Amino acid sequence: MTEKIALGSPQAPPAIGPYSPAVRAGAWIFVSGQIGLDPVNGELVSPDFGPQAEQVLRNLRALCEAAGGMDRVVKLTVFLTDLGDYPALNELFVRHWHPPYPARSVVQVSALPRGARIEIEAIVGGG
Repeated sequence: MTEKIALGSPQAPPAIGPYSPAVRAGAWIFVSGQIGLDPVNGELVSPDFGPQAEQVLRNLRALCEAAGGMDRVVKLTVFLTDLGDYPALNELFVRHWHPPYPARSVVQVSALPRGARIEIEAIVGGG
């Protein structure tokens, strides 16, 4: 059985429930869904999509550093409360990743924790 190790970062908010922010299992890291929470005060950084999305990526980056950084992200699942934010999401990804881009799924959901507009989870390859 593969050993599981819980991971966290002081630059990312702690879990808001009974789960780990990230888990290393063998050479892989599975990052729990991140929302736009400020790691210092635990509140959403803004009600607006852009600032929330940028904070999500800062939180995600902090947790991915344990696996060598964002370049090792192989799969993302993005949850949006409004698919109208899809074009802004694509612009954000072009600024934060370069080809080959990670595989990605995007789904619209009716609600996210704390009233967030975006949540992203990641699978990070080891190496």
